[in-house]
Amino acid sequence: MTDSSTATAPPMLTGGHVLVDLSVLIAEDLPCYWSTHQPFQHKTWNWFENRSEPSGCVINRSGPYATRWMAIDEHTGTHLDSPSHFIPPEGSGLPHAGPAGAVSIDRVPLELPMGPAGVVDVSALVGTVDEPGRSPIIDPRTVTEWEEEHGRFQPGDVCLFRTGWDVYYQRGEAGAAYLHDIVVTGRRPAWPAPEVDTVELLLERGVRCVGIDAPSMGPAHGDRGQAVHVRGLSEGAVYVECLTGLDRLPQRGAFFCFLPLNVERATGAPGRAVAWLPAG
Repeated sequence: MTDSSTATAPPMLTGGHVLVDLSVLIAEDLPCYWSTHQPFQHKTWNWFENRSEPSGCVINRSGPYATRWMAIDEHTGTHLDSPSHFIPPEGSGLPHAGPAGAVSIDRVPLELPMGPAGVVDVSALVGTVDEPGRSPIIDPRTVTEWEEEHGRFQPGDVCLFRTGWDVYYQRGEAGAAYLHDIVVTGRRPAWPAPEVDTVELLLERGVRCVGIDAPSMGPAHGDRGQAVHVRGLSEGAVYVECLTGLDRLPQRGAFFCFLPLNVERATGAPGRAVAWLPAG
């Protein structure tokens, strides 16, 4: 990201480690929500005093303090997809129904979206597809070639795909390049994303958390986005989407952690993604 108002916080030293924030900033003028879903809203409920401005009023309803309310989609900002996001409940008779359909955010094991991180840099794929609305595909060979140099993914590892797409996470009209101009206006190609075979490879390795610095884990074109979500989430895996700052992590050596809001029956929830790096 190049807009300093949306830049992630600088690394902090804690307990002999460097703590890196991998979460996007959420604001009304940032592309933090899916363009065809509930827009993010953040409004003042109570202010220290009554105040009238040309754009409206803020009211002191119950005392000299400030508080605001939010209208927010479950999949806003840096967020986690629970299995119930794409898997219907078992016995519902719906396509892809299964036991994973009962796993909402409040039932995702706390330790699942954390572990040693393997950062797979696929940023070179951006610009390799010219067709508007279409994603370059991260194929299984991309992962196996990375493993040849950095070691095979192990059970409990977290795979993070660094696409570099977070550079488009900008305020105002410039932010349309992040998502809106792909899924609404259809003006530009989409972010790189894994295909089903790539997800299957990671599942075989024992990976149960995959993250990406793009709006979605799935490709933007056709039904591939749904297929990628169904394949991973049906196995009880989780996806962390809309990460940022993955270029600040080594390809091996970081410990990743995402903690979602604990919302009952939620199909997803925003939260804070961080990584720990050994100091020095």
